[in-house]
Amino acid sequence: MYHASKQHRFSFQIKSLALVLALTAACGSTSWAQEKVLRIGMTAGDIPRTSGQPDQGFEGNRFTGIPMYDGLTQWDLSSDTAPSTVIPGLALSWQVDDADKTKWIFKLRPDVKFHDGSPFNADAVVWNVRKVLDTAAPHYDPAQVGVTASRMPTLRSARAIDALTVELTTSEPDAFLPINLTNLFMASPAQWQSKLDAVPASVADPAERSKQAWAAFAAEPAGTGPFRQARLVPRERLELVANPEYWDSARRPKIDKVVLLPLPEASARTAALLSGQVDWIEAPSPDAIDAIKARGFNIYSNLQPHIWPWQFSLLPDSPFSDVRVRQAANLCVDRASLKQLLGGMMVEATGIAEPGDPWRGEPTFQIRYDVEGGRKLMEDAGYSASKPAVVKIQTSASGSGQMQPLPMNEFIQQNLKECHFQVEFDVVEWNTLFSSWRLGAKDPSAHGAHATNVSAATMDPFFAMVRFVSSKAFPPVSNNWGYYSSDRMDALVDKARTSFETAARDAALAELHANIVDEAPFLFVAHDVGPRAMSPKVTHVVQPKSWFIDIATMQMD
Repeated sequence: MYHASKQHRFSFQIKSLALVLALTAACGSTSWAQEKVLRIGMTAGDIPRTSGQPDQGFEGNRFTGIPMYDGLTQWDLSSDTAPSTVIPGLALSWQVDDADKTKWIFKLRPDVKFHDGSPFNADAVVWNVRKVLDTAAPHYDPAQVGVTASRMPTLRSARAIDALTVELTTSEPDAFLPINLTNLFMASPAQWQSKLDAVPASVADPAERSKQAWAAFAAEPAGTGPFRQARLVPRERLELVANPEYWDSARRPKIDKVVLLPLPEASARTAALLSGQVDWIEAPSPDAIDAIKARGFNIYSNLQPHIWPWQFSLLPDSPFSDVRVRQAANLCVDRASLKQLLGGMMVEATGIAEPGDPWRGEPTFQIRYDVEGGRKLMEDAGYSASKPAVVKIQTSASGSGQMQPLPMNEFIQQNLKECHFQVEFDVVEWNTLFSSWRLGAKDPSAHGAHATNVSAATMDPFFAMVRFVSSKAFPPVSNNWGYYSSDRMDALVDKARTSFETAARDAALAELHANIVDEAPFLFVAHDVGPRAMSPKVTHVVQPKSWFIDIATMQMD
């Protein structure tokens, strides 16, 4: 499997370098010289979905979600020092019903229009909820469900009260809903209807008509965001242009055009930046950072709410079903040396929340580098140098928040060998890995893996913890990939989810987090600092403490 991973990496590199070479002529266009054009090299292997609910993980939200669309709520990305918090987006305010905490009232922002000129209102909110939750809706889109419903698993329905007021209903009291709604992007019902009307009458099947309408919508989408789509070439490029009528005057773009280019291989991204073919790259090669700086480029980084883990399978055939094996793995990784390998571009993980965080709690198991302690736990569990725990890890060669997955995993492989583990890898394309994450360890797409290596956002309680340990989050509902189940954990989740007051919720989450560290359903490895390299021509850059970044407020000199 190790040799297969090298072959996969080489294939990615050849394709990426070919794309970089193909860009040379395009980037010499005189029309670009007259415009303020920002060219971005993404880690994704394809353009994230443009029809409203992006794929490609949170890189999709970063580059086709937030620029083109808005949610009822959104992340404040305006500071590089304060935590990123949820603020009003297309909703001006929201309030849970004191008498029935499964109902929320959202007051909507007036005078907002979609890119096609149609109005945003309560009916549009209802339509967008139905597109991912109501299988009977004519515009229901299964392709958008997996990346949306799993991020807001308790939302059940929406009802328009008046043109600017909507009621959302959840399956149970859920204090996390306003945070989860940052992932539900509002697409234009009128634009979709126009595409449906253009589907030939010979296509009689309603599901097929809807599918064709969504495909046409993706080619000419309409959101409410600061940028609108101008040109899409799948797997090659996406061009966005400024929306001069954007409702938030502070975020009306001063950049004319943004060009997104999939460059999944780190060396290809670095080459594209140094040769002037792009202005910005995500996740530069750690060994190239000094050279990038020496050429006058800026490196931006900040601690993100993020965990880079292995998420363990707890199925009966998995060695990680034994808590001693899970804890042993956590004791056998030399995170300090891994940080050196990454040029300092990580923070060592001792859990999901680190000391000082209100969600940290007081775990009894302390994650540290202790090979002797790890070996003892493994030997207590029946393993030895002559009888290692053979484990397969599913990972990718690149992707959103994946940092540098192949060298990081190869480093961990060598570490764990010292503690009676024999580690093999199953390397798949990032979007395949991400889709498999929701299907779970029992699904054939897992290829029998005993752990999956998908980096995860931790900026809200559901993303950080609940979706990984709640028995209600078993696949395909959400991301409890390894089927972790515990009555105590479920009770702690319920306590946190029904705490609507901040202090009480933080206390409940701290108790939940301490239990997660003790149970170790993850190999906790690193927190990303989101390194990205940019040309000095890109100004007014704010790298927030977030997975996301606001292109709309940037400028080009």
